Amino acid sequence: MSVYAVPPLETEALDPAFEQKAVNTIRILAAEAVQAANSGHPGMPMGMAHVAFVLWTRFLRYSPRHPQWPNRDRFVLSAGHGSMLLYALLHLTGYDLPLEELQRFRQWGSRTPGHPEYGHTPGVETTTGPLGQGFGNGVGMAMAERWLAERYNRPGFPVVDHYTYAIVSDGDLMEGVASEAASLAGHLRLGKIIYLYDNNHITIDGRTDITFTEDWRRRFEAYGWHVQEVDGYDSRAIAEAIRAAQADPRPSLIGCRTVIGYGSPHKADTPEVHGAPLGEEELRQTKRNLGWPEEPPFYIPEEVRAFFRQAVDRGQALEEAHRQLMEAYAQAYPEEAAELRMALAGELPPGWEEALPTFSPGADATRNASGKVLNALAPRIPYLVGGSADLAGSNKTTLQGAGHLAPDDFQGRNIHFGVREHAMGAILNGMAVHGGVIPYGGTFLVFSDYMRPSVRLAAMMGLRVIYVWTHDSIGLGEDGPTHQPIEHLASLRAMPNLVLIRPADANETAEAWRLALTRTTGPTALILTRQKVPIFDRDQEGLGPASGIRRGGYVFYQHGQTPQAVLLASGSEVAIAYQAARQLAQEGVPVRVVNLASWEIFQEQDPTYRQEVLLPGVPKVAVEAAASLGWERWVGSDPTQGAILGVDRFGASAPYPRIYRELGLTPEQVVARVKGLLDLRSAQVEAP
Repeated sequence: MSVYAVPPLETEALDPAFEQKAVNTIRILAAEAVQAANSGHPGMPMGMAHVAFVLWTRFLRYSPRHPQWPNRDRFVLSAGHGSMLLYALLHLTGYDLPLEELQRFRQWGSRTPGHPEYGHTPGVETTTGPLGQGFGNGVGMAMAERWLAERYNRPGFPVVDHYTYAIVSDGDLMEGVASEAASLAGHLRLGKIIYLYDNNHITIDGRTDITFTEDWRRRFEAYGWHVQEVDGYDSRAIAEAIRAAQADPRPSLIGCRTVIGYGSPHKADTPEVHGAPLGEEELRQTKRNLGWPEEPPFYIPEEVRAFFRQAVDRGQALEEAHRQLMEAYAQAYPEEAAELRMALAGELPPGWEEALPTFSPGADATRNASGKVLNALAPRIPYLVGGSADLAGSNKTTLQGAGHLAPDDFQGRNIHFGVREHAMGAILNGMAVHGGVIPYGGTFLVFSDYMRPSVRLAAMMGLRVIYVWTHDSIGLGEDGPTHQPIEHLASLRAMPNLVLIRPADANETAEAWRLALTRTTGPTALILTRQKVPIFDRDQEGLGPASGIRRGGYVFYQHGQTPQAVLLASGSEVAIAYQAARQLAQEGVPVRVVNLASWEIFQEQDPTYRQEVLLPGVPKVAVEAAASLGWERWVGSDPTQGAILGVDRFGASAPYPRIYRELGLTPEQVVARVKGLLDLRSAQVEAP
C-alpha cells in the first residue's frame, strides 16, 4: 500500500488560459496585499507564482484541514520576504487563513506577518526571513525524514515517505549557511530535497551581476547536487524537472529563470519591485496588463477558488490512505508503531528518567559528565539524535555504539556535522520542526556566535533543540583568548526564550539534561566546563541537593542562621564561592552561597521564592568567569550593597589555574571583596 495512492490535482491537461488565470490570481493577491499594507515585497511572488502553482497543484502533498499531518511534504519559503506568495496559496487551497488576513498583511495581530512565522500561521513549516536559514532548515527536515524512514519503514509499509521542497533566492545562495548546509546535504545524498531557485537576476541593490557572478550550476554540482535549469513560465518543463529530481538520488536544485515583478509594465525586472509596493497607479496598470478586473480589490474568480479548494478533499484522502497504512503497520509491527507515534508526538518514553545517573564525590569536567548522561539516556530515548561540529571528542556528544549518519546508511544516531556550526544550527531547527526526533548539537561556547541566527530563530519558534556548549570560560586554559568565551553568557542571556543552564558539578549536569529534555517550549543550552570541577558530597557537607537547579537557583550552602553576605555564582565558580564561604565561616562571618545555574528558570519562579533565596537587603557578591554585565539584576547597582567579580577583558593563554589567579577569581579574592563590602557598610552605619 502506498501513501501516494491518491493523485495530485489533475493539471496536466488544464486549459492554458485557465492556468494563467489561476496563476494571476496569486500574483494580484500578493500585489494587492502589499499595496494595502504599503509595505512588503511584491516582486518575488509575482515572478515565482507560476512555479509555485505547478508545485502546489501537481506535486506537493498536504492537508489544509490538518496542517500538521505528519506525512505531508514539507514546503519551505526560504525567500521569506516573498511571504505573500505563501499566504495566497494557503488561503486559496483552504487553510484556515481567511481573505481578511491577507487584507491585514503586516498589521498588528494578523496571521500574515511580514515574514512567515512557524506556529503563527497554519501551513507555515518554519520561520524564515534571515536568508539562508530556510535552506538549512530544509536540509534538517530531509535528514529527519530519512532517519525516521530508515528506522521505522518496513517492506510494504512506507509509513514515513515525503519530500522537502523549498523556494530559494539569490540571497539564500549567497549566504554562508546555505553553502555549509548544501555541502553536507550533498555528502549525505539527501535525494528527497528539491529546491526551486528563483533565478531572477535582481537583488535590492541592483542586478545580481554586481556581486554574484559565480557559476551556481557547477558550484552545486561540486557539492554533489543534481542541477537543472528551466523556464519559470513553462509548466511542462517545470513539471518534468521536478519529476527528474524525484527520480535522482542526490539533492536537487532547479534553477527557474523568472522575471521579478512579472506583469508590472514599468517595474518588472527592476530592483524597485523587490521590496516596495507597486503604487496605486502601477497596480492598476498591472491588472490591465494581465487582463485582470480593476475592481473589486482582492478579487478571486469563483472557478479559480473552486479549483484550488480541491486540495481540501485531496488532502483528506491522502490522510485517510496514510491512516489505513498506519493501522496495518501497527498490526504487523506493534512495537515500532508505538515508538513512532510517541516520537512524532514529541513524547518521552515512560521511565526514561530512571536512567539518569548519579555521580559519586570526586572531580570531573561537566562536559565529561554530560557525555555519560547522554549515553545513559540514549537507550531509553531512541529518537534522541545529534552530534557536533567536528568536536565530538571535546564536546562528549558521541553516543557509543550507535553508529553515525552516512550516505549509504542513515540508521545511526550520531551526526557528523563537520566544521559547520552555522549549518548545524539551521539543521537542528529543521529536524525539530519536522518532528519525530529530539535533536542536539555541540560546539565550544565561543563558537555559538557562528550559530546565533539559528539559535535566535529556535527561540522565536519555541523549538525543543538542545545545545551542548562546552569549554565555557577561561577555564579552558592554554588555547587562549580566541577560544575563551567572555561576553557570550551575557549576550545569550539577553535572548528571549533561550534557557541557559550552567551546572556546578556532574550531578547538576544530569539534572540539566532532565530540564533540557522536558522543556518543549524553546531551546536549552547546557554550558559545560573543560576543566575538572568538584563533584560535591552534598550529604556529608550539608549542601543543597543537585535537584535545586530545577528552579534555576537555590541555596547551595549556608553557615549560620543570619548570613551577613550572600555569594552568587554559576558553574565552575560555585566551587570558588563555596571555598570562600567556608573560609569566611572559619573567621566568624556567616554567609550563604546561592547557585544561579539558570537565570531564566530562576526568573520564572514565584517572587516569594526568589526573595527567600536572595535575602533582599543582605550584601551580595557575584562571581563568574565571564563578563560581569547582567549580574546587577541580582546584586543591585549600589556599590555598598553588592559587588561583581567577573572578567571584563579578553582572556589569556596559560594553564587555567594561573589565569584564574591573575584575573582575581580565587576564594581569597572573594573573601577580600566580601570583607571590603562589609567594612564599607559598617563605616556608613558608624558615620554621623
